[in-house]
Amino acid sequence: MKSTTSAMLATTALACALSLGAAPSAHAHPMHRADADIDCKLHYDLTGWSLVYKHTTGTGVVSCDNGQTLPVKISARAIGLTAGKWHVDNGVGRFSDVHNIHEVLGNYAQANANAALVKSGEAQVLTKGTVSLALHGSGEGINLGVSVGQFTITKAE
Repeated sequence: MKSTTSAMLATTALACALSLGAAPSAHAHPMHRADADIDCKLHYDLTGWSLVYKHTTGTGVVSCDNGQTLPVKISARAIGLTAGKWHVDNGVGRFSDVHNIHEVLGNYAQANANAALVKSGEAQVLTKGTVSLALHGSGEGINLGVSVGQFTITKAE
């Protein structure tokens, strides 16, 4: 029963995220579309809290198979029916349809459905124009509810 409920919530979140779509990034240029895709991953740590308003912050590093790396800051803000406090350590994300490491920067559409106590897992797909980001990680905390918002990746200074 517990895994069925979690699977239904994850499916709902994925459907919401894919249906939201996002405006193309200012960094995306038509000439990059002819270039070959590069394989880029995000390794990250996050902490967050929610009580109707959801706020998450963290740091990470994007690394691509062409040798490029980019330290990043992560923030997410959403609104919905949520309550909780959590952290995710050593999460991993994989980008699709990336031709230049800087295309990973920007705002991604986000939708979540969570029901987790103590040890929790995270899995979601975010979109930004043609670029998608599949996240998965595990952590601890309490997180209950459904929310819709924005997940932002910026270059760390």
